[in-house]
Amino acid sequence: MSFLSLMDGVPVMPLVIIDAVADAVPMAEALVAGGLPVIEVALRTPQALAAVEAIATRVPQARVGVGSVIDPQQFARSRDAGARFAVSPGATPALESAAQASGLPWLPAAQTVSEVLALRERGHRMLKFFPAQSSGGVAFMRAIAGPVPDVQFCPTGGVAAETAGAYLALANVACVGGSWLTPSALVSARDWDAIRQLAASASGLRGR
Repeated sequence: MSFLSLMDGVPVMPLVIIDAVADAVPMAEALVAGGLPVIEVALRTPQALAAVEAIATRVPQARVGVGSVIDPQQFARSRDAGARFAVSPGATPALESAAQASGLPWLPAAQTVSEVLALRERGHRMLKFFPAQSSGGVAFMRAIAGPVPDVQFCPTGGVAAETAGAYLALANVACVGGSWLTPSALVSARDWDAIRQLAASASGLRGR
């Protein structure tokens, strides 16, 4: 399965950072209830893989994957925990080999036109654009659509509720990723209904 088919028309992929495994399931349930079933758990905390396993086991409606994948060995560990995809903030030959060996759909990132072209030459037609806001944002996405029309992007990095719609209006943007859906204050308060409401608002962005 490709990453693009995994998204299946979902406009926003929440990036979540899990500090307590107990929060993983209710957070995922809130995001799914709000219409955002594709969830990227960042491998930035010791609890991340346990959180992935909990979501994969107890929230079957979720399509949970891992983000911030920067070491080749993380692919197999994530797959074994139940992850259905992996996202990296860049791309290296070692990461690409490990992704292929794991069988996980992989979303590598590019920041420049040359990086986009290099990944395109290796068969990638869906890329993460990172860090989006500080690397040209919507203007960069619009500019690259002409010379590279057959690559789709998921801009991530500084994307917020106020800017997501402008990205999603572009033909070469398949989705956006962001952490604004699970702000630390709401997670600390375990206000899952507020997170559900944020997800519901974001899930309608493509149609606006």
